[in-house]
Parts: sequence; C-alpha cells; structure tokens
Amino acid sequence: MQGSLWADSQKQENQSRAPEIDITELESLFSAASASDASGTKGGGRRGSNMNKPEKVQLVDLRRAYNCEIMLSKIKIPLPDMISAVLALDSSVLDIDQVENLIKFCPTKEEMETLKNYTGDKEMLGKCEQFFLELMKVPRIESKLRVFAFKITFSSQVNDLRNNLNTINGAAREVKESAKLRQIMQTILTLGNALNQGTARGSAIGFKLDSLLKLSDTRARNSKMTLMHYLCKLLSEKMPELLDFDKDLGHLEAAAKIQLKALAEEMQAVSKGLEKVEQELAASENDGAISVGFRKVLKNFLDTAEAEVRSLISLYSEVGRNADSLSQYFGEDPARCPFEQVTQILVVFVKTFNKSRDENERQADAEKKKLEKEAMKERTAANSSTRRDGVQQSGMKQHETHINS
Repeated sequence: MQGSLWADSQKQENQSRAPEIDITELESLFSAASASDASGTKGGGRRGSNMNKPEKVQLVDLRRAYNCEIMLSKIKIPLPDMISAVLALDSSVLDIDQVENLIKFCPTKEEMETLKNYTGDKEMLGKCEQFFLELMKVPRIESKLRVFAFKITFSSQVNDLRNNLNTINGAAREVKESAKLRQIMQTILTLGNALNQGTARGSAIGFKLDSLLKLSDTRARNSKMTLMHYLCKLLSEKMPELLDFDKDLGHLEAAAKIQLKALAEEMQAVSKGLEKVEQELAASENDGAISVGFRKVLKNFLDTAEAEVRSLISLYSEVGRNADSLSQYFGEDPARCPFEQVTQILVVFVKTFNKSRDENERQADAEKKKLEKEAMKERTAANSSTRRDGVQQSGMKQHETHINS
C-alpha cells in the first residue's frame, strides 16, 4: 500500500485529511431513509424487502431444484392440472417434450425419502419440493409417465416402421419382377463372356453382383469409352426399350438408405414398450381410485396397440424373407451380400448407367452437329464453285459475241 492514495491519507497533513463527519446527522438521514424504503416497498421487490420473510426450505440439490423450476415455468400448468393430464393420458394438454422433461425430474428414491422424513411446514418448501410432493401422490409416477410418452409416440413410430418395411418389400419385388433389368444383366454376362473368350471365364453362367461396379472402370484401348458406355451404346442400337429400366425400380433408392438392423432395434423397442404398458396396467389395479381413469384409457390403448404390433411383426417377418430372397435372386449368399449391400450396388449401377447413357447421347449429338456443319460447308463451297463457273461461262459467251460482230 506504500505510495498509494490510502497510504497518503494516513498522514496527518491538512490537505490529505478528510473533513469531520456528523455521525448523528448521517444516521438520521440515511438510516431513516433505509427503514422507510424497506417498510414502504411491497413484496417482489429488492432482496432487502424480503428480509422479514421466512426463507423457503430447500431439501433438493440446488442445481437440480433450479433446473426443475425452469422446466415447470415452461410448462405453465398448475400442478394439480398437470397430474390430472398425466392420469388421463391427455396429449392435448401435455406434449411429448413436456412429458419427457417430467420424466427427467421425477424424484429419486433418496429424494422421496428426504421429503417423507420432513416434518416441518410443507408450505415453506421450495417449488421443486412442492412439485415432487405432488408427483409422490401418484403411485409409480415415473412408470406412468413413461407409458404416457410411449402412447404419444406410438402411432408415428409404428407408421414410420410400416413405411420402411413396405419400402423394402416394394424394392425387392420391383427388382425381381423387372424384365428389363433381367435382360440387361444377361447382356452384361454375354459381354463378359465375349471379352473372356478362350479363357476359363469365357463360359460363365453368372457373375458376382459387385462386378456391376467395375463396368465404369474397364476402358477401351483409346481410353475414350468404358465398358458401361459400350453397354449403353449396344442397348441404344439393339434394344432401346431397355434404356429406361430404372423406371421399374421406384423404391430402390429409398430402400438403399434403410438398415435392417435399425428396423430390428425399432421393432424391439416397440415390443418392449408394449410390455411396459401391460406391466403398468396390471400394477395399477392396486392403486385405488386415483388410477381408475388411467386404467380405462390405458386398456383401450393397449387393445388397439396390440393388434397394430401383431400386424407389424407379421410384416417384419415377411420383409426378412424378401430381403434374403433378393440376395439369392442374384446368386448371392444373404450372409455375405445382405440386402443393404445389394440395393446400394444397384443404386450405384443405375446412376452410372444413366450417366454413361446421357454422355453417349451428348457425344452423338455433338458428332451429328459436326457432320451437319461439315456438310453445310461442303454445300456452300459447291454453290460458290457453281456460281463462279456460271460467271466464267457467261463471260466467255459475251467475248465470242463481240468477236463475231
């Protein structure tokens, strides 16, 4: 502090000494004002205005209690109405995000024990503690909330699953029923055998599906054309009706984005969710009057949901068989070349085929225009030559006439 303002102020020099203060006057002015402000300010004001109010009792971890209060402020529904909506499984009052937040803030066993052991005035508890006490009035509240969340998402989850399963079925059916694709595959086999003539591979009766991806890598000697370009050229000349074979495969690209493993996990999640519904329905028989309405709504939902899931399980089994049969259609082992691999190879093949076909067409158009331009040049040159010859012959006739005269 040496050399500072405060060090200098300690010296007893007149110029640095503070003036004498009338303590009585100071207290009468400012203490009175503070007291007046405190008594005249209504609740909800500054921190000082609540000095005489008893503090709320905090039993829950402060951070968790703070986050819980934020969550409750977003829902903006009185606690009794919120509980009624849960017991009625009413998704028009609480949406899935709100229900999932309520699940996060269900009291733990330790928190429940702490609140049960509290013997003080419950009105003095904080908002989070009051919320927990309200939830604790409902037996197995967390289980009921999870059932509620499952009910809200069930329809969309089942619809998404069914759409994906139908897409796979559609893709498998379209590929196997496409006569155009079958003829193209036969043409590729014939090309391969012709190229390998005189070797052990020159009389193949089929080829590995991933060979389709090599057609764009096999180049002609001049490097200007790939085997894919040649295939498109051959089909364009001999069987042009096959060039739009991709129109037969409407579900292929969407099916290639679906993973059967992910569908299996979703199926399992739906089945497990339904089991939890059954368990909670059975357990709530002993809840008494508080769960009467809950049980009625849940029973109706369960009856409908079970029928939906049975239908979905049947469709899923059918899809499994069809997915394997698609691999087998191309002579592949489903374990080594599963449905996902088959569809992804076919999608790449379709895209490279269409690209090569379009490139061939552009090249043919360019060559046609070039030939037309050259033909036009030749015609223009021929016309110019004819005109010159005509002029020369006319001049010669005029010269002969002049001599004879």
